[in-house]
Amino acid sequence: MISKKDNCTAMLVGRKASIDGSTMIARDEDGYGGINEKIFVHHAAKKYDEDYVSKYNGFCMHLTGDGCAWNGVPTADSSDGRWDEQGINEYNVAMSATETEATNARCLGHDPLVEDGINEDSMVYLVLPFIKTAREGVQRLGKLIEKYGTGESNGIAFSDQKEVWYFETGAGHQWVAARIPDDSYAICPNIMVIQNIDFADPDNFMYASTIRDFVAKHHLNSSLDGNFSFRDIFGTKDEADAYYNTPRTWYGQKLFNPSIEQDPTSQEMPFTRRPEKKIGVEDVQKFLTSHYNGTEFDPMATFASGTENDQKKFRSIALDRNQESSILQLRNDVPAEYAAIQWINFGFYAYSPYVPFFANITDTPANYKVADHTVSPENSAYWLYKTLQVLVEPRYHQYVYQVNAYRDECQSYAIGRVDTIDEAAKNLSGAKLTAFLTEANIETADQITAKTKQLMSSLVRQALNSSKYQYERGDNL
Repeated sequence: MISKKDNCTAMLVGRKASIDGSTMIARDEDGYGGINEKIFVHHAAKKYDEDYVSKYNGFCMHLTGDGCAWNGVPTADSSDGRWDEQGINEYNVAMSATETEATNARCLGHDPLVEDGINEDSMVYLVLPFIKTAREGVQRLGKLIEKYGTGESNGIAFSDQKEVWYFETGAGHQWVAARIPDDSYAICPNIMVIQNIDFADPDNFMYASTIRDFVAKHHLNSSLDGNFSFRDIFGTKDEADAYYNTPRTWYGQKLFNPSIEQDPTSQEMPFTRRPEKKIGVEDVQKFLTSHYNGTEFDPMATFASGTENDQKKFRSIALDRNQESSILQLRNDVPAEYAAIQWINFGFYAYSPYVPFFANITDTPANYKVADHTVSPENSAYWLYKTLQVLVEPRYHQYVYQVNAYRDECQSYAIGRVDTIDEAAKNLSGAKLTAFLTEANIETADQITAKTKQLMSSLVRQALNSSKYQYERGDNL
């Protein structure tokens, strides 16, 4: 079986749980090896009639239909597959694929993974252009999984302006999807998280047509109370999960429900919770860029409160394999034509800012479309922020206050930009609005790029003046 590239962290927020009525699905895309060059691209609407073949695992299908315009964040080098990952289409439907998960050996024995099935590299391309609601996204992907199978266990998020859905695959052909309650949020690390399925509630649950018969036939449900918990039946829940995965759920729920006491290694934390306060974009950013801040488990703590063992105990969210993080925000307090924003963070998430890109566009900024194998921070946003990572990490405790001030400055600028663009967009429509948003995104990216280069210049100058290989004898000697 081909190995997966990515391990990620996701967060989903219902519209009544958010501070401004937005729905949000968000995910950090991480890649082994620390390098997985990412770009941000726009695809125009078109009629599809093609034989699609995955360069990653050989999956193939004939793809037909009228596809809408959409944006994605693929890998720049497509020789090993597309990996479009996450984006928003012209109908204000967002999709994030995928959160890498695992199915237990017993279920896999009865329904093995399909090596040439539909996998992460293909899902966004084969689904997002063809759906007008989040619910349609679940249904389309579900049919593909049942027909072709999948070679991976994954979690996939869908949203529109009303609903947020989380979809999980288990074994080769089984899947379930749960609607996130409007007043709740969900934290999704690299494990199955969906719990009890109510088969009599189609408004809030969808599932493979075969799943109940499959579980019954092979005696897979050990529940004494008759509940059908997808997590318990299909998940792994092993010791590795307790240290690699569940602490991320614990920390997210600690941020948004601070009054609740839980064990970081507990494998019984609930899938969704109602937050104690409503959640803003900045709160989602805080979680997705976190590293157990303020706890003894923080591996980057400026003032460490835990032992060295504590600091290395759990898998952090911010770490060297960070590639691209997106918050897909669908707002309900502005007209639909400019309601969708994709907030993008390249590089090491704890060092880099989120940049807001309106989704109703015809193109993306030039430096977000380039990420060659040659390191080129001058013309590539990906390499700009990866270079910032290399500068900051060895001197993190020396630079942290400057980095945090820079990120705060970028965030304040971004919030102001959204307000400014919203105000100007009120007077525009159709092609004029789309052209305006396209140019506005370029200006936003240019300004934050300039702020990043200013910071990097300052950090390099400081580093040159703080070399440990110094010996003072005189001004000119």
